[in-house]
Amino acid sequence: MTDAEWAVVRTMLPVPAWMDGRGGRPESYCHRQMVDAVRYLVDNGIKWRAMPADLPPWDRVYAFFRRWRDNALIREFHDRLRERVREAEGRDAEPTAGIVDSQSVKGDAVVGAASRGFDGGKLVNGRKRHLVVDCLSLVLAVLVTPASVTDRNAACGMLPALRECFRRLRLIWADGAYTGDVLTEAAHRLGLRLDIVRRSDDSRGFTVLPRRWVVERTFAWLMRSRRLARDYERRSDTSEAFVLWSMTMVMSRRLARHATRRQQQRRNLAAAA
Repeated sequence: MTDAEWAVVRTMLPVPAWMDGRGGRPESYCHRQMVDAVRYLVDNGIKWRAMPADLPPWDRVYAFFRRWRDNALIREFHDRLRERVREAEGRDAEPTAGIVDSQSVKGDAVVGAASRGFDGGKLVNGRKRHLVVDCLSLVLAVLVTPASVTDRNAACGMLPALRECFRRLRLIWADGAYTGDVLTEAAHRLGLRLDIVRRSDDSRGFTVLPRRWVVERTFAWLMRSRRLARDYERRSDTSEAFVLWSMTMVMSRRLARHATRRQQQRRNLAAAA
């Protein structure tokens, strides 16, 4: 992270138990070093044991990552960043609309048979990432399943938890893979309206579809992280954690740009005065 990023991020990091008077042993490395190490691994797609020598030892970094994954600290950190980005863009912290879609990725040999499957539509043997994003392409919910799980079934499992976290959410846009009475009825019971954005029958080649391009942009951002080029994780919740880590890099950089822009504007105003 740059110094500008760290200045924005440090106030949103979860507070360790020992700093909050809840017991535990003080950590050996500062959070900036640990966060940088995990971001390096996600961005470059290296193995844990290939951690560079100028970063903390790989086993300590993995212990940090595992603790944040198991205690949902990465989700807490990610959600704080998302709320701050939405406010910086002039939006309310909590969204009222979202877009859902999925991405099938090949699974590495370490992905067990119980958590992998075959997507007949995409001809991919591996896992599927199901995302719900807001209108700024920021992730609201992520679920990793075997690639054989249909989009409708995954959405039925995601909607209740999504509604619980975002009380103001009212509208979900989706593509034709989410059509069906079961999903429509499930959304209706939760007070959500499911709007299917269909491709025109007479369209040819690549066409940008309203609203659906928003979630496609999120998938494009995720694919910049080499660790997410395919699924290398034994556990699906580890894959979900890496998606959140990748999005924290996108959001922290955006917040740093906002902060730098505001500082420049203040300097310009002071010089003009």
